Amino acid sequence: MRVLMLSTPVPTHFTPLVPLAWALRAAGHEVLVAGQPDVLGAVASAGLNAVSVGVGFHVQDLLLGGLREGERPLETRSRAELEEMGGAGRVWTTHTRYMWQAYLDTARAFRPDLVVSDPLEFSALIVGGALGVPVAQHRWGVDPMSDTARLEARRGLQGLCDRLGLAALPDPAVLLDPCPPSLQLPEAVPGTPIRFVPFNGNGSLPDWARAGRAGRAGTRRVVVSLGGRTLDLNGVPLARRLLRAFGGLPGTEVIATVDERHRQEIGPVPDTVRMVDPVPLNLLLGDCDAIVHHGGAGTAMTATAFGLPQLVLPQIADQFAHGDRLAGAGAAITLDSAGAQNDPERLSAALGELLSGPGYSKAAGAVREEMAAMPAPSRVAADLEHLI
Repeated sequence: MRVLMLSTPVPTHFTPLVPLAWALRAAGHEVLVAGQPDVLGAVASAGLNAVSVGVGFHVQDLLLGGLREGERPLETRSRAELEEMGGAGRVWTTHTRYMWQAYLDTARAFRPDLVVSDPLEFSALIVGGALGVPVAQHRWGVDPMSDTARLEARRGLQGLCDRLGLAALPDPAVLLDPCPPSLQLPEAVPGTPIRFVPFNGNGSLPDWARAGRAGRAGTRRVVVSLGGRTLDLNGVPLARRLLRAFGGLPGTEVIATVDERHRQEIGPVPDTVRMVDPVPLNLLLGDCDAIVHHGGAGTAMTATAFGLPQLVLPQIADQFAHGDRLAGAGAAITLDSAGAQNDPERLSAALGELLSGPGYSKAAGAVREEMAAMPAPSRVAADLEHLI
């Protein structure tokens, strides 16, 4: 098959699709990724071929636009408002109006047998409908947004579909879902299961991480990974507060993945805290006892794949749903208000609770086993051949 992969212009929207792309390539299929410049670095990191379409989208600028000076989103807006940002039906419908023609031209030149996309790239559905090619859309994790966003896109793109001779915006031929069923929202449209395989970019295992548990003499290791976007969206004070709060926990080593420019802003941290350059999380989590993160799908699903208890500090969009569902499964604690996240005592107590007993670890292990039992991307890639 010739497979064309499309992605909305956010790198973390693309990376969950990478294991399926690898599986398709390993099965002998030709894979080409078409995307705006924003995602091409992630495509190159995955070792895949790409074609650049259009200009940069710069979603970070959109998110920064409505913030008050020095405040992160959760300090400026309510959780309800930030979750609505996650639905983003209007944003990605408008994006499709600008991009569909360029993607359709690219597809006509490539002549795909199958189109694969993330769940908010509605241009994929336009391309598939116009060319009579099946489309597989791939969720990221817990999904509170794509079903309603697709309904909104169907209304907003009806005129375009009329011009193209389509009765309506087509549904995907298959909706792939990497989220373990017990974590997925019960109201989400049922999808076809595909096992989540962590891909967090490429990188090297740091020297300090090679000793393993044997070199730590019983010290617990906790990873703090808030993601680059959280820190860019005025999240440095949150990171500083976290690291100083966790530094007082006895017998606990904290590894914080923080870009160099943000490390300077954070300033001094306790001796038990090590700030390191961002590194693929799958290289670190196998030797850790817990993780603190922002609830992004890639981070949450990677931590779930390793069976780790999680402290979730959601900031925008579907991050709240990841925190809620993991906490509901007993595998996490989530603090979803600015007041809770800004309170060092609440932060320290939450992490201490997460580490203190077997309950969270046991629940996280159960979800890990559920995830491991889902069909591997190689199996799903073989199934996709039958769509042709």
